[in-house]
Amino acid sequence: MEENEMEMEQLLNMGFPNELAAQALAATGGKSTLKATEWILNHKSTTTTTTTTTTSTPPPINTNPSPFQPKLDRFFHLQSKPSNNSPSPTSTPQHEQQQTPLHLSKRPKLLFSKNPPPQLQQPSQDNKNDKPHQPLSERMRPRTIDDVVGQDHLLGTNTLLRSAIESNRLPSIVLWGPPGTGKTSIAKAIVNSTSSTSSSFSYRFVSLSAVTCGVKDVRDVVDDARKLRQSNNINNNGKRTVLFLDEVHRFNKSQQDSFLPVIEDGSIVFIGATTENPSFHLITPLLSRCRVLTLNPLKPHHVALLLGRAVNNLEKGLEQSVGMRVDVNEEAIEFISANCDGDARVALNALEIAAITAAAARVPVDQSKGVEGETHGGDLLEHEENGVCSLKAIVTLDYAKEAFQCKHLAYDKAGEEHYNLISALHKSMRGSDADAAIYWLARMLEGGEQPLYIARRLIRFASEDVGLADPSALNQAVACYQACHFLGMPECNVILAQCVAYLALAPKSVSVYRAIGAAQKVVRESVGQNEGVPLHLRNAPTKLMKELGYGKDYIYPPDNPSSTQSYLPPSLQGYKFLDWPNGNANDG
Repeated sequence: MEENEMEMEQLLNMGFPNELAAQALAATGGKSTLKATEWILNHKSTTTTTTTTTTSTPPPINTNPSPFQPKLDRFFHLQSKPSNNSPSPTSTPQHEQQQTPLHLSKRPKLLFSKNPPPQLQQPSQDNKNDKPHQPLSERMRPRTIDDVVGQDHLLGTNTLLRSAIESNRLPSIVLWGPPGTGKTSIAKAIVNSTSSTSSSFSYRFVSLSAVTCGVKDVRDVVDDARKLRQSNNINNNGKRTVLFLDEVHRFNKSQQDSFLPVIEDGSIVFIGATTENPSFHLITPLLSRCRVLTLNPLKPHHVALLLGRAVNNLEKGLEQSVGMRVDVNEEAIEFISANCDGDARVALNALEIAAITAAAARVPVDQSKGVEGETHGGDLLEHEENGVCSLKAIVTLDYAKEAFQCKHLAYDKAGEEHYNLISALHKSMRGSDADAAIYWLARMLEGGEQPLYIARRLIRFASEDVGLADPSALNQAVACYQACHFLGMPECNVILAQCVAYLALAPKSVSVYRAIGAAQKVVRESVGQNEGVPLHLRNAPTKLMKELGYGKDYIYPPDNPSSTQSYLPPSLQGYKFLDWPNGNANDG
């Protein structure tokens, strides 16, 4: 009984009448809510069909109905109230009209066009398997090494990498360079170029990223590579596995150790890519097994060449991003090439964004003044070709600037670029070049460096490089640190600039710096390190210490200004550490 009551309660919660629910449970044995629901739906459907046969056209019969869904559909139709104005048998059903998307039913017509151009029509339902949209930078990735731009020192004639590719004997390498210089592209292009040069010897390319994978993924690739190697020996096939690991510097020491044996025995050809200095982030055993190849930032004319390829390539280029013809002004190309910091990915992404922005700006043709319908305001043009209206976007300098928004600065607060910039600041001040010093200071501040870190470095500089030539420089640097602590950014930027300029223009002396360095060297080399302090230099606060000779024969200088006595241990008598004031003030 408890089960029947539970089934009854479930049917009542579904909205069925009490009497009908009881009949359904009695007819189906009262043990299954699903069977009872099916009985009710069938019963109601049969009743409704019988009563409406003489007044309405029967609905079409589904020849292959699903087990439950058609009945649930009829159930929901029965629950909804019929409309007063029932449609004719040939009209579109009300529920189908409500499913029409609002943006399609109220879509505005294109200017000066009876039909929308094919590029802007809604995609058909048959294209559900289309590939997802890829960024322009990915679509324009070089396929062979001949397509790679700006790295001729690696891929030019008679270079190490070119010779290895042509001979199909790839070594394990680490590609080190800034972002967007072609590390991943070169790795893929190497395999494609090598495979195309020989039919008897080829490579299987496997790409991993240290951001998303671990040692287990590496082991799986190595296991497959070894199986492939055994199969090659049986079938006399020359196929090897190239494992490309992007962002290899993100692997810790133990993870990097996993590559050592498989590189050593030739199970894989390892290609790593990193934006960080391998000397800091890769273990020495891995570096000894790989050749580090340095990639250079792309020059503006290299970037302009890549952008030109993207504009002119109709199959994978810029037109595929916006779905219409695209023209790019030469000024826009030059601006992007000069402001991408040699990063091809940044340049291509900016070009794509600029084209999308230009395509979205619909400027009527009749408001423009130009040849063939081109607009001076920029942007979207319509052309009549073979009776079909097509759209054309013009990427101007304004759109290129809009795409960049702000200039990207290459700076990392804990990586190599951090130390490179502080070194440039320090050496510019040491060379008394205030202009260069202020420039490097601005680079660090705009990159997000903490002002107190810079101020601490200025305090060090005041003693190390200015020193006794201008003792007040240390006061200036300490005051600068305190002011930066009080104010913070951005107000303290002027204070830092003032201190940098003062230190750059101040006379220089490294006498103190050299003196403390020489003294520490003597101490480290154990010359006089364990030698006791001479008795006459020792203090004698107790009677016993006086009896032992502490402080005996010490000459008090204020009372005897002309007297001379030694203050160094006997082994260091006459040793000179500080060359002052006889030395040149600008001895640095």
